[in-house]
Amino acid sequence: MFDRLRRPDTLVVVLAAAGILTVTMGIRQSFGLLVQPLNTTTGLSIATISLALAIGQLAWGAIQPIAGAVADHYGPRPVLMGGLVILALGCVLAPLIQNGFGLALSLGLLASIGSGASSFSVLIGAAAQRLPPEARGSASGVINAGGSFGQFIFAPVLQRLIQTIGWMGAIASMALVALATLPLVNKLTGTRAVARSRDEHDRGPRQAIRDAVGNPSYLLLHAGFFTCGFHVAFLVTHLPGEVNLCGLPASVASWSIAIIGLANIFGSLIAGASIAKFRSKSILTVMYASRALLILWYLMSPRTELTFYLFAAGLGLTWLATVPPTAAIVGKLFGTRYLATLFGLTLLSHQVGGFLGAWLGGLALTAFGDFSWMWYADMGLAALAALANLPIREAPVGAAATAA
Repeated sequence: MFDRLRRPDTLVVVLAAAGILTVTMGIRQSFGLLVQPLNTTTGLSIATISLALAIGQLAWGAIQPIAGAVADHYGPRPVLMGGLVILALGCVLAPLIQNGFGLALSLGLLASIGSGASSFSVLIGAAAQRLPPEARGSASGVINAGGSFGQFIFAPVLQRLIQTIGWMGAIASMALVALATLPLVNKLTGTRAVARSRDEHDRGPRQAIRDAVGNPSYLLLHAGFFTCGFHVAFLVTHLPGEVNLCGLPASVASWSIAIIGLANIFGSLIAGASIAKFRSKSILTVMYASRALLILWYLMSPRTELTFYLFAAGLGLTWLATVPPTAAIVGKLFGTRYLATLFGLTLLSHQVGGFLGAWLGGLALTAFGDFSWMWYADMGLAALAALANLPIREAPVGAAATAA
């Protein structure tokens, strides 16, 4: 799969996009490690903290189509630069306003908006317009793997920082890392965009959105991705709480999140390579069905460190590996001209699910004392998502898939 990425200019684009996603997703996906320290040091309830992080899930998704539309019109450079600065600002403000409103504003809105503006929709859209068609599938897998690598690196680092300098110093350190990433934006956007093919008619973003929302396959794709968001947000927010309920040390949670990220590096690369060989909807069906089976296995297993690590490894293979095939279907259906906008809308659906996964998890713990009902809901939704992808009308693998 890497043969298509060997050209130096292509490699620079892909690695720069992957590097930015490493930082933005690494920081964002590690916020769940702050739940227990915030609860202990500020007195805020788990439900309040969960609501703030749930708002972050929704804000991260809501900014995706907006950032994508701005990037499609003005170019990705100002969007990515602004996103990294806003992410840093949200991290800096979190220790300064230690109440529910302040947490919702800093980590819930600012950090999430900044991370979202410099995340999947803008990065994949920017890369797609700067890469030859035959390299786009493999590139999306590598870029997506960057986000997983960030999760693998940032989770144990943030946990160690929390233990040594406290959560306030740890989150402030994340702000510095976000600002240090700014030079990578020039590496990505300094490359000239590939000329668009003549048969890709541009009727404007509004018509592109109208065409998309009237397409049943696009709506089914949204339904499946909604479930993905519910699943990911519930786990990334409440896995540390689940570990705590089982009487295991906090390090099990941080290493589980890191293992998810490590496994998803391989899952993302495999997903990116598989786009050229199999229909993307089939890839997504297998991924969602495997999640339902994995949760069933977890519920039937003893709660030991090994169980969590094996569960994390299984989850990681499909964690955010759903992104390359989902983006590929959007590209096949509608082309790359407004890919950042249309895929941004798909990510919004993902994060509506994410909002519910993070928020309802906190409510379930408060009401029932554990996450049992959330696990059942997550398993059922994963099975429904697998079925929702089957009717999607996708062109056969071949020239259409390569172009997308």
